Amino acid sequence: MADSKKTWGGRFRRPTDARMERFSSSVNFDRRLWRQDIRVSIAHVRMLARQGIIDKAEAKQLVRGLEQVGRELEQGSLELDPALEDIHTNVEQRLTEIVGPLGGKLHTGRSRNDQVATDLLLWMREEILQLRGGLLELRAVLVERAEREIDVILPGYTHLQRAQPVRLAHHWLAHYQALSRDDERLGDARRRMRSCPLGAGALAGSTLPLDRESTAAELGFEAPTQNSLDSVSARDAALELLAALSILMIHLSRISEELVLWSSSEFGFVEIDDAYASGSSLMPQKKNPDAPELVRGKAGRVVGSLVSLLVTLKGLPLSYHRDMQEDKEPLFDAVETAAGCLAILAATIRTLRVNAPVMAAAASDPMLLATDVAEHLVQRGLPFREAHQVVGRVVAHALETGVPLSELSRDTLQGFDPRLDFEPASFFSVERSLEARTITGGPARAEVERALEDARAVLEATRGQLEAAE
Repeated sequence: MADSKKTWGGRFRRPTDARMERFSSSVNFDRRLWRQDIRVSIAHVRMLARQGIIDKAEAKQLVRGLEQVGRELEQGSLELDPALEDIHTNVEQRLTEIVGPLGGKLHTGRSRNDQVATDLLLWMREEILQLRGGLLELRAVLVERAEREIDVILPGYTHLQRAQPVRLAHHWLAHYQALSRDDERLGDARRRMRSCPLGAGALAGSTLPLDRESTAAELGFEAPTQNSLDSVSARDAALELLAALSILMIHLSRISEELVLWSSSEFGFVEIDDAYASGSSLMPQKKNPDAPELVRGKAGRVVGSLVSLLVTLKGLPLSYHRDMQEDKEPLFDAVETAAGCLAILAATIRTLRVNAPVMAAAASDPMLLATDVAEHLVQRGLPFREAHQVVGRVVAHALETGVPLSELSRDTLQGFDPRLDFEPASFFSVERSLEARTITGGPARAEVERALEDARAVLEATRGQLEAAE
């Protein structure tokens, strides 16, 4: 005879192979959905009573039983049974132990298909708020550093070659901008999680007079989903969250790569605090940038989670398939990984020690202002392509003679073009170059101050949104 504890055991004559039970059980990872499962079940029971499908006394008893199951799960006193497959069946089984056969009415008018889909959406909506909170902290740290280090100058790089000087504040705010887009993506993803699948059943709803609108409202959704097949088939919300987290982790990885480079002896721009570094088991002198290296490494893990779910879903016809059980582990891991990386990177950057003199020295090479020379010629009417050629010849001359651009005489410069009529000593000033870059989004001090003011306002607005959503 089949195991009577199985919710689907009636048509089976042989018990499940123990190996199959272990293979198919998901309770070791989907147990984290227990809060959402209790909440969804209570909303479902209340709706059943309002619709007269069960009586109010039964509903009251079921709600009390579910609340007790929730307390036991909170306290860790409820031992979950892998043979019951998942957290949802474990909750129902324990409820039945508490209230007796009445527990069998809990699943009236629903399937695990719509139940799991609803639990997962609720979990993602809650986790996105936490992730956005972590992002808010990291963005705030970047803004705080930018405020403190507005007068620190360093080279901007292309191809990892020194290119043009910028303010460190401008650099921090570049990362702030990227992370702000990540915050928008997470917010957009959450807004699309506004429809409630509960009541869609296995795939075709129910013949019972369910009030899907009321359960959707009680659970904080805007409305029920509009197609029962899509309701239990859809996992694009999970894909979208994983995609947003993958992009976020790419941004965190790029920041981390810079910190690894900048903390090396070859750069010497920053020193990572001891709390976020480690040493070598062999070489006593070593200080390794473990925090950013681990963040960089974990980025691939989150991208892998996205790819895993994409590949799982790509070949599935409508509607539900057991393959979809494989959505949770990559999703749970990616959310947990991203949250941890946000917290560690915020702490690492907050405690970072910046070596401003080394940065300034690296930015002081007059070659970094070669573009300024070309634009000086443009302002005097020379087409940029011709100006580029002229300055290229000046640069080649400086390299061949070993004389820095700033030390070339005015006569030498005008030998290449008479419109190079500036005084080299004053023209090749990093501060002059920065202050000339007053375009919107540029590194001039006034423009960086404006960007900081905007960033502070955005952070305050985001903080208010998150507080209102809790």
